[in-house]
Amino acid sequence: MKLIRTTEAAGQVLCHDVTQIIPGKFKGPAFKKGHIITKEDIPVLLSIGKENLYVWEKADGILHEDEAAEILRDLAMGDNMSAGAPSEGKIELKAECDGLLKINSQALLEVNSTPQMMIATRHGNTPVKPGDKLAGTRIIPLVIEKEKMDDLVSRTHAVTGGRPIMEVKPYVHKKVGIVTTGSEVYKGLIEDKFTPILIRKLEEFDVEIIGHETTDDDDRMTTAAIRKLLDAGADVLLCTGGMSVDPDDRTPLAIRNTGARIVTYGAPVLPGAMFLLAYLPAETESSAPGSGQPDTDAPPRVICGLPGCVMYAKRTIFDLLIVRIMADDPITLQEIQALGEGGLCLGCAACTYPNCGFGK
Repeated sequence: MKLIRTTEAAGQVLCHDVTQIIPGKFKGPAFKKGHIITKEDIPVLLSIGKENLYVWEKADGILHEDEAAEILRDLAMGDNMSAGAPSEGKIELKAECDGLLKINSQALLEVNSTPQMMIATRHGNTPVKPGDKLAGTRIIPLVIEKEKMDDLVSRTHAVTGGRPIMEVKPYVHKKVGIVTTGSEVYKGLIEDKFTPILIRKLEEFDVEIIGHETTDDDDRMTTAAIRKLLDAGADVLLCTGGMSVDPDDRTPLAIRNTGARIVTYGAPVLPGAMFLLAYLPAETESSAPGSGQPDTDAPPRVICGLPGCVMYAKRTIFDLLIVRIMADDPITLQEIQALGEGGLCLGCAACTYPNCGFGK
């Protein structure tokens, strides 16, 4: 680049976008990179405060901000994402499908810890829809050494194994079974108001409700109901009721007795502290239902014990984790423990989840 006075710029090629701001009406490039400046352009440039301009002098080993932004784009953009054209040195990434946004936080930090580089994203592990803005990439200066960008690519790929920093995992079709526990519901003393709420929440995903069982407080009866629905092909099993520490609340024991691996019973999230998450290996397609033959290549079946807050609170731990379950994204104990920071729902009168701090 070389710096020249705007009054002397006719015939020169801009090496950067020139931004114009009209308060309350417009912000964007009045002149784009690559524009050949005419005499008629000079008064316009002066009117928006551009008395000096950088014009392009291409040099070996030096990248323009748009070229560098494209390198950052390629580092960040994974499956089910799209990118816009460079504008003012920035490229925006958007979602191409309904799904779960995943971000390699370590790799993202590697980029943003490098001087003159930046990728800004929304939070990972959150639901997104087609067209949602996911990230923006750019470098800070107008030009940068190619050697610096090559070094960044090498270091980032060492963290990701060559995978992109981001991806959108689409939701997967799931067969869901529901088990409602509690003598008061089983005996018809009160109406089951939990299941209709679950069904409304599940309508956001590609699910098929394959069965609903109601059981007494007998843990053996609940275990048998869970196994019945699993044998019928349930990928996800949701148990409601019986999740507290009262003597009659035995749903956690019933889930454990299925042979499922308990990831956690309890979570640092309010509402949702009494949540239970467990996994069972999938069975092979060639084996008879209930034979117990594991299919190590298939996603495990998921069993959740849902506390009563899911029935009355707008958003709970169930909302934080169901998006991951529906995208076949394994959840670890450490990830649940990390939800404590941000795990307090403020119960806002107008709920804006997921565009809020809950679970982040």
